[in-house]
Amino acid sequence: MDRDPGDDRELPDRNPSPGEDGNHGSGRHRTRRGGSLMSWLQRAARRYNPFGGTSGRGSSHSSQHSHQSDITHIQRPLHRADEIAPTSRDEPMFEVTDDHDDAFTDEGMSATDPMEQTGSEDRITRVCTGDDWVPRHHSRPNELSQDTQPIPGPSTSSHSVEHLRQSQQLIDKQARASSGSLNPVGGAARSQSTEPTEDPHTMTSLGKPLHRLTEKQKKKLFFIEALRTRYKVDYDKVQPIPYIKDKLYCVDKVYVEGGFEFMPTEQVTRGSGSWERLESYKSLFSDRRIQSVRRIFEGEPGYGKTTVTLQLAYDWCNRVEGSPMRDVEVLIILRMRQLSGIRSIYRAIEVYLLGSDPRVEEADIAAIIRESRSAVVILDGYDEYPDQHSRRETDVQRILKLDLFASTPVILTTRYLPDYLAPITRRVRLTGFDEIARDEYIRKAVVGEDKIALSIIKARLKENPVLEDLCQVPLVFVMFAHIAHENQDFQNFKSVTEFFRYMIRCFHEHLKNKSKELNTVRYSIDENEHAALDKLAFLAISQENQQITWSRDGMCKQLGQDFYETYLALGIFVEEEVVSYNSSREVEVRFYHKLFCEWYAAHHIVYILSQPGQSVSLDKLFRHMKPEDVQYVYRFACGLNRDVGSSIIQYLRGSRGTFQFRILCLLEKSGDAEGTLVSVRSLCSGTVTIKGGDNRLLQRSTVQLLDIAATRGIIVSSLHLDQCFAKFDDKDACIVLKSGLRLTKLKTVKVLRVTGRIRETDCHSKGIEVTREELLGICQTCKTLKEIRFEGREYLLPLSVPVEMIPPALKTRNIMVSYEDRRGTIHQLNWDDGQWQTTTSEPVLRISQEVLDQQWALEELARLTTDGIPVSCIHLDQCFSKFDVTNACIVLTSGLRVTSLKTVKALCVDGFMGEGIIPSRIEVTSEELLGLLQTCETLEEIRFEGREFLLPHSVPAEMIPPTLKTRNIMVSYEDRRGTIHQLNWDDGQWQTTTNEPSLRIPQEELDQQWALEELARLTTDGILVSSLHLEQCFSKFDVTNACIVLKSGLRLTILKTVKVLRVTGRIRETVGDCKGIEVTRLELLGLFQKCETLKEIRFEGREFLLPHSVPAEMIPPTLKTRNIMVSYEDGRGMIHQLNWDDGQWQTTTNEPAFRISQEELDQQWALEELARLSTDGIHVSCLHLDRCFSKFDVTNACIVLTSGLRLTNLKTVKVLHVGGFTGTGTIPSRIEVTREELLGLLQTCETLEEIRFVGREYHLPLSVPAELIPPTMKTTNIKVSYERDREHGVIHQLNWDDGQWQTTTSEPALRIPQEVMDQQWALEELARLSTDGIPVSCLHLDQCFSKFDATNACIVLTSALRVTNLKTVKVLHVGGFTGTGTIPSDIEVTREELLGLLQTCETLEEIRFEGLEYFLPLSIQAERMPPTLKTRNIKVSYERYREHGVVHQLNWDDGQWQHQITVDGSVRVDIFQGKLDQQWGKKELAVLSTAGVSINRLYLHRSFSNITDNTQSIILTSGCTIPVLHTVRELRISYTDVDLEVFLRILAYTKECTKITWIIFEYCNVPDEVDAKLIPHLLKQRGLKVYWFPKTGEEYILDLGAGNWKKWRRQYGRD
Repeated sequence: MDRDPGDDRELPDRNPSPGEDGNHGSGRHRTRRGGSLMSWLQRAARRYNPFGGTSGRGSSHSSQHSHQSDITHIQRPLHRADEIAPTSRDEPMFEVTDDHDDAFTDEGMSATDPMEQTGSEDRITRVCTGDDWVPRHHSRPNELSQDTQPIPGPSTSSHSVEHLRQSQQLIDKQARASSGSLNPVGGAARSQSTEPTEDPHTMTSLGKPLHRLTEKQKKKLFFIEALRTRYKVDYDKVQPIPYIKDKLYCVDKVYVEGGFEFMPTEQVTRGSGSWERLESYKSLFSDRRIQSVRRIFEGEPGYGKTTVTLQLAYDWCNRVEGSPMRDVEVLIILRMRQLSGIRSIYRAIEVYLLGSDPRVEEADIAAIIRESRSAVVILDGYDEYPDQHSRRETDVQRILKLDLFASTPVILTTRYLPDYLAPITRRVRLTGFDEIARDEYIRKAVVGEDKIALSIIKARLKENPVLEDLCQVPLVFVMFAHIAHENQDFQNFKSVTEFFRYMIRCFHEHLKNKSKELNTVRYSIDENEHAALDKLAFLAISQENQQITWSRDGMCKQLGQDFYETYLALGIFVEEEVVSYNSSREVEVRFYHKLFCEWYAAHHIVYILSQPGQSVSLDKLFRHMKPEDVQYVYRFACGLNRDVGSSIIQYLRGSRGTFQFRILCLLEKSGDAEGTLVSVRSLCSGTVTIKGGDNRLLQRSTVQLLDIAATRGIIVSSLHLDQCFAKFDDKDACIVLKSGLRLTKLKTVKVLRVTGRIRETDCHSKGIEVTREELLGICQTCKTLKEIRFEGREYLLPLSVPVEMIPPALKTRNIMVSYEDRRGTIHQLNWDDGQWQTTTSEPVLRISQEVLDQQWALEELARLTTDGIPVSCIHLDQCFSKFDVTNACIVLTSGLRVTSLKTVKALCVDGFMGEGIIPSRIEVTSEELLGLLQTCETLEEIRFEGREFLLPHSVPAEMIPPTLKTRNIMVSYEDRRGTIHQLNWDDGQWQTTTNEPSLRIPQEELDQQWALEELARLTTDGILVSSLHLEQCFSKFDVTNACIVLKSGLRLTILKTVKVLRVTGRIRETVGDCKGIEVTRLELLGLFQKCETLKEIRFEGREFLLPHSVPAEMIPPTLKTRNIMVSYEDGRGMIHQLNWDDGQWQTTTNEPAFRISQEELDQQWALEELARLSTDGIHVSCLHLDRCFSKFDVTNACIVLTSGLRLTNLKTVKVLHVGGFTGTGTIPSRIEVTREELLGLLQTCETLEEIRFVGREYHLPLSVPAELIPPTMKTTNIKVSYERDREHGVIHQLNWDDGQWQTTTSEPALRIPQEVMDQQWALEELARLSTDGIPVSCLHLDQCFSKFDATNACIVLTSALRVTNLKTVKVLHVGGFTGTGTIPSDIEVTREELLGLLQTCETLEEIRFEGLEYFLPLSIQAERMPPTLKTRNIKVSYERYREHGVVHQLNWDDGQWQHQITVDGSVRVDIFQGKLDQQWGKKELAVLSTAGVSINRLYLHRSFSNITDNTQSIILTSGCTIPVLHTVRELRISYTDVDLEVFLRILAYTKECTKITWIIFEYCNVPDEVDAKLIPHLLKQRGLKVYWFPKTGEEYILDLGAGNWKKWRRQYGRD
């Protein structure tokens, strides 16, 4: 090529430099210089014309090779429309074919061009459509023989890109030259034309020449080809056997699919979930169940995560049919361990995949990915990512949070889950090799079709059951298979340690044998000398964040060059070339597999623990080495040294749940399976339990022991699968656990018990179906099985098993198969007919409010009735509506009908028994009651319990059929006061079974009136009242009128039949803030004389002030004779009782209680009182430290308070309550209570029985090591509890046996604030409560609600976290912005979201939205409401702003909002610029105006537009209009330009609003002056004031007489 005289750039070097010849062993990129991409395309067209011939000097050379050029020739035009869809109307379509391994010069192909020295047999057709390049497969992909070393393809670097740029500019100059231009096909110059002449053979179907590609298309083509070339280097050099380096494989030749499982739900947390099997890796993108833009590939080391990525790369490069990569346009694969210090993902692609080529920059890469038709990003090895815990945010972290590549599919491979995952992430798990995958690999890569060799390898694995688990790891099994095949002296191993020792020896023997060959390097390192490597491995694996890669220079320096070269040759070390951020290249070294690191680290542990005379703390040694992460470190160490093994096993005894793992370690230590069988037999003689909550290590250890038991013929008495059973795999004849582990050897199990969750809330959860085939398969697989039991509401067994499916052998064995359903009924399978028989003679049914539950129960009831099985009791739980006399059936609240009532013995109708608003009254008439009794022929009892039921006052005797009198059915009714009434069949009247009812009078006036009427009726009937409880409503006793006056003003005059009077008051935190209620001597004595039957009176509360004494001369003799018990409990918990002999109080409480508050004076008083009690030897029942605890001083054995005072007298305290901050807002300073402080406190308080910590600021130790707990403390068993927040209701109690916390709860409430950390904590807590089936009484979303995702049935928070566990929530409170300041962005809750939210929360009873930012639908069409929601009648309320005073409640009958005014005085209404805000503001104004509520201020913030022409309405920016309002006092308009015409219209509108006295223009532009004649005279008379507050800060008032503005100093607050 001729060089332009003015161009001084370097021409491309035609000869490769050293190191650029494609040496695959080093893994480095070959570099060369070349022309521009356009030049590359044109030279391709010159060399290969469309008629098959070649031109140029390189034709003879190229004919000797099978390698073909990347871009060869222009194909004939496309005519079929279905072959390609153009993506641009302006760009023509054309096809070019491309291979990877040819390069061109301007004159043809050079024999010395390095691009031609290696090649590929694959041929790819590419179709360019505008900016898109669509690959098409033309021939079979490249396949490499396992006996030949693959030659990696070239990769492109910055040199080739520079060449492309130079040649492109030269060609452009020549094309513009008048002397001629290059012909893109023939290469001949045509001097007669100033423009390129277009050969018809090079033209596309639309007549556009090849060289007119856009710059964007050139960059895109170059980028994709560079990726293909780079990936080919990687997937062509797979080395399955470490020490055999002369055999490299293409990944497609050796890849065998292991097991894939996926979690179909959105549960991306670390909690256990349901895993399902995935057929193939080819389903990763096609399976709809895991479709998402974020996928996680989880797998332990060696399970093939990286191999899968290589296979995907191979599929993409070769467009393999059926692969998910076939139609992907751009595939990005990055190794995470290489990305240290690189924050930009585009920079990482440029550095590691393109070689920092200047031709394609970061912005180009971003544009290509963003504009590509389809792109996939794979981030391999997140667990090896150096910056995963970096404080500075990287693009990788942004990708995980969906802040980057939000619509681009991203796959993350990792050993463990990252700290944060987007809720849409789908999890896929690699489960390793099963037996089928092992056989396939052996045939494919080891023995071919040699069946004898295959059976030998399988037999050797079967002879070594201890290797069964280890060989699930594909990488380890590969080594096992090759060693077992190549070594005839392969032995049986008694432990994993023996196998690994043998494998390492094979590595060294192979290297020695190879060194004996001619012209080979000799290695002389002793295989037993590796102390330096042991220490290196231990230091790497014992760190908190394991990093097991080193620089080559650093490792050589530590180990020595000879040692390093030897272990590199062995294959134990693997080198990898890494390009750093500054484009410099360096070599990193890692172990071939982490198991090798664990092997050598175990040697160092043995060295440390076997040193004589040294005491080593195992806690410190294994601090960062958890058994579940590095189990083989423990096992190898036990196998390498028996004494060290004993120490490690003893150390493991201190950890919970390690019994099975200790047995495996014992097997390694003894080296003799027979010696360990005693422990295995001991384990199997009882019940072997696998729990769903156990970690994977514990489950795996148990499975391995079961395998050993099956191999040795040890009978397993009972196997209990507790909440871990997933399914039975017919294909592999094994039980699959939810963790993915498989129980393959069950031949010796006698009893199999499968239990699941038994929850009230699990009624509608997706069950686990056990098919007929699975059930029969389990019975046939377990040869010694005698019984199998399924227990739990989640299991769905087949309704029957057809007789023809039952093998005769099973009928003969007569295995007992039982199933306990969700109703507690036990069913047993009858092998004769395959039907279930009910072993529970008289089952019980409960029908709840949920429609699905009702449907299931009705079907069950119908079946029992058909079978003639009596039902002992039907429980209707708040679902009874009425009895339909005509159709003789019970109608439920859902509209369903209960018709099968003939076999029911007892019917319990439950209703509302709580406080608050009573549901709609349900009247049961005499006809309904009698009809119900006659329909239920076997009925013996019916009970009505609930405040909403109104039964008839009596049943006329003439209406009662004689048969009912004869049957004498017990009919009872419990009213709201707990009084039970029973129907008397002789006269049809109700009899009270409670002879002496009790009454409670609360603070509510309505309840007080009801109680007074009830008390009057009881007194009239002469019925004694056992107890009258005045709850915080007592005011005084009126001596004159002989009555009790309540705080409401009502009077209790009828007290003659009261036996016990209990008066309770407020028990406040501090006494000083409470105005006491004084009860004088005269009031007290008058009260006694008024209550003639009174036996006891009790005053409880700190607000009551009783007389210090009652003079004896004032006490009437009759009172002394009656000896009424008068007691008073003061503010300190002491109970005082009046002595009638002397009129003095006596203290009956031997053990008083104390409360110490934050006030220093109160603390001083309490300390003195506590010292006195301690001196007198009086026990203190409870000492309550109310937000005043600071710490426990271990040295001085005292509690230090926040004031600095010290509590030293603690020996007589029985209960210590440490109360802290439990509210909302800023949490006080954290107070950490260490293990030493906690134990010291417990030892100091000698009589302590209980200690409670309540408060968000307290941080107790996560656990107390068992060895730290004194034996005396375990004996006393002090109750230690910790409640972080009372709203959450979660209480943790310390277990003294293991020093761990246990959780006890009832129905907690949860609050989720705006802080992300608190949200994460609350979501984990909510998930745990949901998993445990604990109802959540209230879930409060505090200004963090974003939307409801109807598709995924979850709430999305403002932080993007998702609330998915909503099934057990009873009340949902969505709190928003209600204060001052900037209002958050509008959040619209659509009809679909609202209905979806209500349907998702199955137990929801109420939902409240509060906040200015929330906008609910104005109405919901009745026809769009699901019937189930109408039946449930969930309370849905919406309060935009509390100062507006309007609460909207949804009416389920018509879907409209009903409005309730919540204020008595005036309110303010603010309307902002949002359309929804204006619509709701208009509605609230109408409601307030209709109710006549005075509106103090109407504030139009950026929402005012104009006034209508008739000046009767305000026009808002959304088009809404506000009519004349006669209740508004102030009109304020802000951030609006008001011209003179609009200004006068506002004044005219104000004239119609008779109450407006102020108009304020805030930050508005208004007319400088107004003609005073145009101002309505009425406004001047009214005294209207018009203010203007511009943005400059001045303040003006309008002079209505002159029409101009005057400066004014404000004398009132703007708000």
